[in-house]
Parts: sequence; C-alpha cells; structure tokens
Amino acid sequence: MTTAYDAIVLAGGAARRLGGADKPGVRVGGRSLLDRVLTGCRDAGTTVVVAEPRATARPVEWAREDPPGGGPLAALDAGLRRLAPADPFAPSGRSTPAGPSGPSDPVVLLLSADLPFFRADTARRLVDALVSGAGAGAEAAVLVDGDGREQPLVAAYRVRALRREIAGVAAERGGLDGLPLRLVTGRLPVVRVAGEGGASFDCDTWGDIATARARIREHGNVLDEWITAVKDELGIDLDVDTHLLLDLARDAAHGVARPAAPLTTFLVGYAAARAGADGGPEAVAEAARKAAALAQRWAAEQDDAG
Repeated sequence: MTTAYDAIVLAGGAARRLGGADKPGVRVGGRSLLDRVLTGCRDAGTTVVVAEPRATARPVEWAREDPPGGGPLAALDAGLRRLAPADPFAPSGRSTPAGPSGPSDPVVLLLSADLPFFRADTARRLVDALVSGAGAGAEAAVLVDGDGREQPLVAAYRVRALRREIAGVAAERGGLDGLPLRLVTGRLPVVRVAGEGGASFDCDTWGDIATARARIREHGNVLDEWITAVKDELGIDLDVDTHLLLDLARDAAHGVARPAAPLTTFLVGYAAARAGADGGPEAVAEAARKAAALAQRWAAEQDDAG
C-alpha cells in the first residue's frame, strides 16, 4: 500500500547570497522556484508553505514562524503546527518511537523552496525509504547529494519524531528563535537516499540560477520541462504519451499540411476532454490513434493520385 504523506516547504529565508531577492519567486523555465517545488510534492495530502502568502500554481496552506525570520527550526515548528495540532497523548510534544506508518504516525516531506529539479518520483523514493527503514528504527530518510552530503531540507520525517525533538530543543534552549535545523534533524536515526537527476541541486546564488536556466534548455530536457510548465500553467495533472502526440503531429504535418500539426493535436485534446474525467490518458491515446490513422489515409490518397 502506498504511504500517504504531507509536505512542508520552507520559503521564508533572507536570500542574502542573492542580494535579498525574492528567491522563491525567481523564475526558472517560466515558473517560480516555489511552484517548481510544489509540482515535485504534488502527491502530498496537504502542503504547508512557511512564508508570507503569495499566488501559487497549486493550492497550499500558509504558516509563519514567530517571530518572522526566526530561522529554519522555528519555521519547521510553525509548519508542523499548521499541519496538525500536537499529539494530545504525547506530553510536551514527546511520543513513542515510530511504528508502522498510519494516521497516528504520519510522514512529512520537508523541502526548501529553491530546488528547481525536485521531482515527484524523488518524493516517493524518500517516503518509501523511510517506511521500509522503520524496522531498523529510522525516523528520517534524507537525500544525499553527489558529494555524499546529507540534505536535511530534502528529506522525509516521522512527524512525531520531529515534535519530540523540537520540544526537547525548545526546553533546553528556552525557545527556537535563530536555531539551526540540525539541532533537531541531527538527533534522528536516518536512512540515506542517493540523489538522482539533480534533485538536491539548490539555488543559493545567481550563478546557480543561471546554471538551472541553462540546464532546462538542454536538448534532452527542454521538451519535458516545457510540457510540465504548460500543464502547471493550465492546471492539468494528466500524464500522456508525448511520443504518441509527436508522431501524430509529424503525420499531420507531412501527410496533410504543416499547419495541420498544431490544429490536430488541439482537436485531440478537445476530444479527450469531451470524454470526461474518466477518460484520462487512455482517452488522449485513443483520440491520437484515430487522428493518426486518418492522417495516414489522407496521405495515402495523395500518393495514389501521384
């Protein structure tokens, strides 16, 4: 059974290395860094963004640390409080060790808002690694970058474990303001998960932003990046066979006329939409097959006439 999870995105940093720019709003591939991260955690039940509210491509809930700018640990605490009230059966936020995942032992994905290449498959890998490591006492699954460094802001955690350690740190330090995240995350037994596809790449400088913008325009990435951007812009979560649609566009352009390619793919999408929500990718594929067959028959008549 697939384990459900929620997500907390920390988006309220000062971005000093970007000269104080609004880093979550900086665009890579026409989309803000924050929206790119929200796409990566789209399977979360609830997503809480800890920052001042702003327009986003996906619905989220908002929280703010007290005081604002109080640092990542205070922001994490605010996100957890917005996600759900503290466990009433765990005095001072403490809980029993993690067991099998369920409503009493939820999982939360913790992310920074500057990860342009974080994907939904990485989110699932982290959650699954945490669940499979529960028998060994793991309370966190942390992505490891190419240099072998753990990335605590690209990780899945047991919520009760986070609450337990946050309560302990707050009691020891008299609060959470200005404290680093590692005071909590560093206390947890972890499963290390190897990063793939640049999932841990974060944008701390304008040079990082330039690198990310160049990467999405590379030949092997540009089409997937564009399709994802368009789907986000239009509010579409449908996964379709892009190769099938490209083949259709080729057949329409070569067998009919070049302007027929975009018009035909539009009509295929319209036909799939008329099939209703139950059609899904299968409706797109069926409409594309019909249109492709028509284009091939059209071309065959021209060949016969010639």
